[in-house]
Amino acid sequence: MGYFDALQPGEQLDAYRIEEQVARSGMATIYRATDTRDGRVLAIKVPHPDIEADPVLFDRFQREAAIGQKLQHPGVMRVFDDEQRSRVYMVMEWCEGRLLRELLNDGALPQDRALRIALALLDALAYIHGQGIVHRDLKPENIFVHGDSDIKLIDFGIASDASAGRLGLGLAPALGTPHYISPERAKNKRGDPRTDLYSLGVILYEMLTGAVPFRGNNRVEIIHDRLLNHPVPPTVANPALSPQLQEALYRALERDPKKRYASAGDFARDLQHLDAVTVAQRPELRDWQIRRRYLPRKIAQYSALALIPVAILLLLLLFFRH
Repeated sequence: MGYFDALQPGEQLDAYRIEEQVARSGMATIYRATDTRDGRVLAIKVPHPDIEADPVLFDRFQREAAIGQKLQHPGVMRVFDDEQRSRVYMVMEWCEGRLLRELLNDGALPQDRALRIALALLDALAYIHGQGIVHRDLKPENIFVHGDSDIKLIDFGIASDASAGRLGLGLAPALGTPHYISPERAKNKRGDPRTDLYSLGVILYEMLTGAVPFRGNNRVEIIHDRLLNHPVPPTVANPALSPQLQEALYRALERDPKKRYASAGDFARDLQHLDAVTVAQRPELRDWQIRRRYLPRKIAQYSALALIPVAILLLLLLFFRH
């Protein structure tokens, strides 16, 4: 294990004193550190030695740093450009609060808070999309929540930057978290701002109902469910939700990006003015009602089929006994 893969509290990395290790991923280790020049508390992200040796993954790390330095928004974690570094690592803003994933581990959030968090995320997305950036890996693990609904969007490792002409270098299509990835990204398409809006629709569904809309035992099953089936209607998963809020979720979760919200502003406008949302006659609801109507019959059929081998075995046992 190399030096930069095992920094200990109290060690010095250029001008930064390491305080503690706070997270570790397949690509890097993150430390809380203090800038000895001014006393600021910061986060230091150090790539693992094997990542530095891989040109594709190392370029991804550097692309994340470049995108982070470009973005200046209160809802996006800042990345600082320090030219005094002895080698490549990221110097980032220290984010207070808890990951949204930690909050969701306790179940659904109150509707008012879920909507405030969603609107804060949409504000951050409107900004980054305006800068030509698409996050492409929006999920609760990449969102810090501080206080009631202040957010910080983190981890732009597979983001695309249209203005820089850097669109993932062929690596990003294989990446993305299956529960939150959009249908077009699941089909290895590049995606655009509507990709992030789909992922936010999944996150909002989870915040309101306590469960993700598409499920499975592995990545393939989850994506298969997303591409072929409709989720449990939000008003079934949480009867307290209004038809207007359900309609907003359905618009965000459209499989076809052309039918989805065109921008973060459009999505935010509906969430802010739910009383003005027109509720459509949704095929998703009809299909769900049909599936629910025939589900007991299918269970009975499968149960009967499963009993056939048992009945045959019992008959054989009786035959040989006699």
